[in-house]
Formats: sequence, C-alpha cells, structure tokens
Amino acid sequence: MDKLNLHTASLVDKNIQAISSLFPNTLTERITGCNEDGSAIIEYAIDFDLLRQELSNVVVEGAEERYQFTWPDKKKSVLLANAPNYKTLRPCRGESVHFDVTENLYIEGDNLDILKLLQETYLGKVKMIYIDPPYNTGKDFVYADNFAQSIEEYMDLTEAYDEDGNRLFQNSETNGRYHTDWLNMMYPRLRLAKDLLRHDGVIFISIDDNEVHNLRKMCDEVFGAWNFVAELVWERAYAPKNDAKYISNSHDYVLMYAKSMESFRIGRLPRTEEADARYHNPDNDPRGVWKPSDMSVKTYIEECDYPITTPSGRVIEPPTGRCWSLSKNAFLERLQDNRIYFGADGNSVPCIKRFLTELKFDGMAPQSIMFYRDVGHSQEGAKEVTALLESGAFNGPKPVRLLSRLLTLANTDKDSIILDFFSGSATTAHAVMQLNAEDGGNRKFIMVQLPEIINEKHEAYKSGYRTICDIGKERIRRAGEKINAEIAGHNAQIKLDEAEKKPVDIGFRVLKVDSTNMKDVYYHPYQYDQQQLGLFADNIKDDRTPEDLLFQVMLDLGVFLSCKIEIESIGGKQVYVVYQGDIPYLIACFDNSINSEVVTAIAKRQPYYAVFRDSSMESDSLMTSFEQIFEAYSKTTIRRVL
Repeated sequence: MDKLNLHTASLVDKNIQAISSLFPNTLTERITGCNEDGSAIIEYAIDFDLLRQELSNVVVEGAEERYQFTWPDKKKSVLLANAPNYKTLRPCRGESVHFDVTENLYIEGDNLDILKLLQETYLGKVKMIYIDPPYNTGKDFVYADNFAQSIEEYMDLTEAYDEDGNRLFQNSETNGRYHTDWLNMMYPRLRLAKDLLRHDGVIFISIDDNEVHNLRKMCDEVFGAWNFVAELVWERAYAPKNDAKYISNSHDYVLMYAKSMESFRIGRLPRTEEADARYHNPDNDPRGVWKPSDMSVKTYIEECDYPITTPSGRVIEPPTGRCWSLSKNAFLERLQDNRIYFGADGNSVPCIKRFLTELKFDGMAPQSIMFYRDVGHSQEGAKEVTALLESGAFNGPKPVRLLSRLLTLANTDKDSIILDFFSGSATTAHAVMQLNAEDGGNRKFIMVQLPEIINEKHEAYKSGYRTICDIGKERIRRAGEKINAEIAGHNAQIKLDEAEKKPVDIGFRVLKVDSTNMKDVYYHPYQYDQQQLGLFADNIKDDRTPEDLLFQVMLDLGVFLSCKIEIESIGGKQVYVVYQGDIPYLIACFDNSINSEVVTAIAKRQPYYAVFRDSSMESDSLMTSFEQIFEAYSKTTIRRVL
C-alpha cells in the first residue's frame, strides 16, 4: 500500500520539465547523495552554464563536471545557432520554373544562413526533414563556420572559400579536430531545424559508421532522447567489395527523431503479396486464411500461468520463465470461438489464430532494416540521375525509392512541407513529386544547397554543370517533365469510369542568399561629411529590384515564400499582391511618388499587410492623410515602410 505524500508537488520538478522542453540540451544528471549500499543517488537537473549560454549573446565559461556530451567549441556552436542573421533571399526568375504559381522552393546558399532566414516564416510548419549531410570520411568538404573572428580576419586567414565567403576545407583524419569540426558544423543546423518541424513532424538523417555514434548523442540532446524513433539500417550495396581491407561495408544508417513522440504517428507500409502468402487455412475455418501466433510471453503475470489440456489429452505448461498471453477466462472464450489451434493432430502447443480479414488495413509495421530490394541501393540512385541528365553527374545520390519509403514513414499528409537542407542532386524533390503523382497530393518541397563548385575533371563539369545547384535544379526540371508526361499518357488511355490524374506542381522558385537590401548606414554622425549625406536619401541598395524588396518583406513578416504573387498596375505604379489562398494577404508598392489614388486603391483591397518604400509619398500632405485613408477603408490593415 502506497503512503500519501501529504505535500504538494515539487515546483522545482515542474520547472525542470518546462525548461527541458524548451532547451533539451540543458537537461543533465547530478549526484545528490548516496544510498545505504553506497550507490549514488542521481536526479535530473538543469545545466545552468548551458542555460546561461542559451540566454546570452557572448560565450559563457563554466567548468563544472557533469554527465554530458561535449566537444571543443561546443559553446561557440550554441552561440552561432543563436546569433542574428542580417542577410536576405533574392529571387531568380530566370532559373525558376513556373515562378508565379509554384509552391516549391529551391534556395541557394549556406544552409545555416537559410535556416535562420526561414525561422520567422516556417516555424513549426515543416512535416518532414531529410538530410544527407557530408559524411566525415576525411575526403568530404565541410563548412567551416566562423565563431570568434571578424569577417575580415577570417577571410585573411583562409585561402579556400566560395563566392559567398563560406570557407571549405578538407577534414582529414590527421586533423586534431577531426570530430570537433564536423560536430560544430552539424550542431547549430540541427538546433535551427528542430524549430521548423511541426508538432507531429519528424527528421531523418543519413549517416555512416564514422559519426553515427556522435550524431546519435547530438540528436538526443537537440531533439530529446525521448523523441528517438529508430536507427534505421539501409542496405545500400548489393554486392561485397572484394578489395575491402577488412569488412565490405554494405550499409548506412538513417537516424529518425520525432519533434514530439506524443504527437507523431508512424506511417505504415502497404501489405505485400509475400506477407499475405504467410496466411493459410488448414482447418477450413469459414473466416478465411489465418496465421498462428505464439501464446507465450516473457512478462510474467500470475493469472496467466495455468496448464492447458490439448484435445488429445496432453497437458501443457507455459515455457520456463514465461506465461500465457491470455488469462484463463480469455483463453476459454477464444477456445469456444475456435480461435485456438492445437495442430493437425490436436496435440501441439496451442497458438492463437490471427485472421487476415481482421487485420488493421492501415498497412504493415515498418522494420528497422531497409533492404535494397525494397528501397533501392546506391547504384540505383546513380543510374536514376544519369538517365535523367544523360551523364554521370553526381556521386552517391540516394535512390528515389529510399526517399519514398521515408515519406511514408513520416506519415506525410497531402499538403505537407518537406525540407532538405543538404539537397545535393535533389532526390528528395524528385520523390515528393513522384508521390504527389501517385496519390494526388500537393506536398511542397524546400531544397537548400550550397553552390559548391564542380571540379573541372568531373564528368558533370564536362557536361556543362558548374555547381551542385546546377545539377539539382536540372534534375528537378527533367524529373518533373517526365512525371507529368507519364500522367498525360495515363489520362489519354483511361477508361470511361476512371478519374483522370491531375498534373503535379513541377515548378520551383529559385532564391539565393545575399546581403541585406538595405544600405549600410551604421556610422556615427561625426563620420559623415556634407557630400555623403545625399547617399542616404534612399536607404535601398542601388542594385536591388522591387521583387528583391518584396521577398525580404515576406521573410520579415512571416509570409510563405511560396505564396501566389500577382503584379498589377495601379495609377501607373507597380503593385505586388501576395495571396494566401484567395485572400490578398500582402500588398506592396516600392515605386516613388505614390499618390492618394494608389494608397486609396490599396486600402480598399483591405490586405492584412500594406508595405511601401520609405519617403515614397509624392507630397508631405499625402504623408499626413496616409493614416486617415487607411482608417477610412481598412482599419485593421497593418502598415509598414522600408
């Protein structure tokens, strides 16, 4: 009999739970005393050093020893994840497909910048994230994020960096920071990625043996160990490599973590003919085919420990250390209903009959091993890209069938957003379009990729591709055209009673990371001279277009970057109308000399947001009446200026 507590619940425990839900990495364990046998008493606690770091813009030092996963520069990595970002995304119509109507995005640049830029708009909106980050093999190039140095110092010290100022370096095993550099690259990106997931969202991360142990610990900290779903094993090779030094490695891993195990529901796999073939009907039961199920279980319950007499008279006890899965009354009920089978001779160990017709028809439970016969192998992925691009254009792409399996396990609904911020050859985008074609869905993809330069000796370079992004975008274009051509072919041959398949959204908006659209005005007054003052009459950089400004506004206001955009002319001025559904959610005009006709027309549309360029009104009197116009026609519209 349990004793009454006779005291209220510990608020400390509740506070620890609340803080750990916000910052899982701050949850640790500490020794609070000893038991009578001398063993340590350990309880959950909050790592205040890490918590202070989460709430600080500078590195916080702390040396207390505790149970934790750490590495050099980890605190600086936390600082990097939390640091503000002053960049923006600029649209590129020329490289896009169906720019005005597509809901898909292809974003070029450092994924750390991009993940920060997406926080306002896509916070808690992404159903599934898949990433295939650079494996730490000593041959791959990884991002070298700047922690402590100024940009000028950083660039002076580096010799190998791309056009965006991102240093690339070869992380060889002779480097004393072999694991550290890889962890520092991954940690801030995973921190930011977590915030983008929906409450029922899930992330998949491909990895090999070199870092799977570290990645697992890192993900336990970022997502919470209690949200670990599985460490999937993918059979990526179909034949051994006889030149292997020790073991021919035929697998990779895919770590799977949910945003919240309480909300996430696993997607089940469709039943196969092979699985159904395991069901038989040896006793001609009118309920149809069935499969025997073991009646014994390891978990011991006294009321389930009893002898069973077979039809032949043999008495059978549960196996040693086990008991039956049914109580005696439950067993007798099933025996009466002919759901217990004792073998053809009536003398075998009893089993429960599981009828195929009574199974849940939401599919089969997925297994932790993904065999290449079911999800493809590395060579299949390479052949898919080669067939589309007509050249060997990429090393080690994942097969579409593997991503299709992960999309199923993620239990994506037909309007889900899927993100891949190491998109490479864009297999994820291909798989999303293919699944939409199969089930009529409208899933949207966001592909993110650093425009890494392709080596001149590579076959892809000889075929005309200059960056990894060139390959990814072309793969999406050709895969999309092929998918819609197949849909058109299917519709041309359907029968009268069959429904046509709808074409898939195969377009994508290309956006590229760049510096802010605003001029640098961060000078002290004494640093200006009379000639310089005129430079800042307009705070927008000279090389930026109105559409550049629109997308920065969309980022700042949390408007989906995939929203439908229409360009109208009102009073001779160019006006952008951004829709959410059929509603004009944002209306923006960045022209100069805007008159009352334009302001009034926009106010009458009653958008949620109205945005103008600073000092763009044609007169001071219009500036005075601006607010009055909106108060008269659309009080609720939020007005902003650049």
